[in-house]
Amino acid sequence: MQKSQPTILQVIPRLEEGGAERTTIEIAEALVKAGARALVASEGGRLETELTAVGGEILRLPVASKMPHRIVLNARGIAELVSREGISLIHARSRAPAWSAYLAARRLNVPFITTYHGAYSEAGPIKRWYNGVMAKGEMVIANSRYTGGLIRSRYGTPEARIAIVYRGIDPSRFDPAAVSPERLAVLRDRWGLKAGDRLVLMVARLSELKGQRVVIEAARLLHRRDALGRAVLVLAGGSKGKAGYAAALKSAIADAGLAEIVRLTGPLDDVAAGYALAEIGICASIEPEGFGRASVEAAAMACPVIVSDIGGLPETIVSAPERDITGWRVPPGDAAALAGALASALALPAQVRQDIGRRGREYVTARFTLDGMTQSTLDVYDRVLGTSLARQALPRPM
Repeated sequence: MQKSQPTILQVIPRLEEGGAERTTIEIAEALVKAGARALVASEGGRLETELTAVGGEILRLPVASKMPHRIVLNARGIAELVSREGISLIHARSRAPAWSAYLAARRLNVPFITTYHGAYSEAGPIKRWYNGVMAKGEMVIANSRYTGGLIRSRYGTPEARIAIVYRGIDPSRFDPAAVSPERLAVLRDRWGLKAGDRLVLMVARLSELKGQRVVIEAARLLHRRDALGRAVLVLAGGSKGKAGYAAALKSAIADAGLAEIVRLTGPLDDVAAGYALAEIGICASIEPEGFGRASVEAAAMACPVIVSDIGGLPETIVSAPERDITGWRVPPGDAAALAGALASALALPAQVRQDIGRRGREYVTARFTLDGMTQSTLDVYDRVLGTSLARQALPRPM
């Protein structure tokens, strides 16, 4: 039996913005609430201050490197941390640092678990072997049923070692009632929205895999038929490292005559306000993703969403039966299908769209909450360590 106040080490390359990084902070906060010590081995980044604000501690290691010699050196560094800090369990969230963590854990006989965050591509046996470290945990956390199926089919991992833990949103933060008129006005002004404009919103970093080209082509098809009406499509997302792709998107928008209709607006800090302002959300990924956080955030804001029927995205909505839908599914990369779904959604009476949005919020707040995610993750730690972190993290009665 482990001591009641364990020390948990999460390992992640950097603490920049992203789903895995955000979840690292959320789990650190839950661990501190449970009375545990929450350490993160990382190169650091913009989320460091949030980690320390919730009571976590950063231990700097160059764990982003994929070079074999650095992975071996990082294994030694992690082993030293385990011995020095009295670490009870190592939780790896990315492949290169997972190899270092796995080697250190095996050397010191410390429990090792992983979170399989994405649908990693496997182009050949070497890549498959490299990815396989994410299935070597005593427990492997999958962020959707889709991801869990990949782990079983690729590596033969027994069902008992796989825990499905969906990413979660904070329903108090993603709550239409909590968004002030002032926050909406800021975005209207920033995006140049006029009275009567109908916002269609896609929130995703600029990447070919996210499908911005498909959205632009769908808008072109609808514009050609004069079927967009007063719709304005905002593609909100950062372009760091993707300057060429961003330039290509701008050219595609201009060539299609959509400069007043499709807008690239850069990163969106107030995602909740963005979806509160939108009538329709779009998640147009053309490659499988492990989950679909943007879809869940849209639905939590009662914004009906159109998603690609691929990866974990379909698990975030109900698309049948017709009277109970919370969103729509379309084949990935199919601009014509996306155009059809968008036209149908925009043509619905306002009350029908609002009913779909209401059902969407009910659906995600029952299944994809931050509390649910943190409790389920702590439960995995408890199963491995024999502790009671999940129970200890629960709010104390007044």
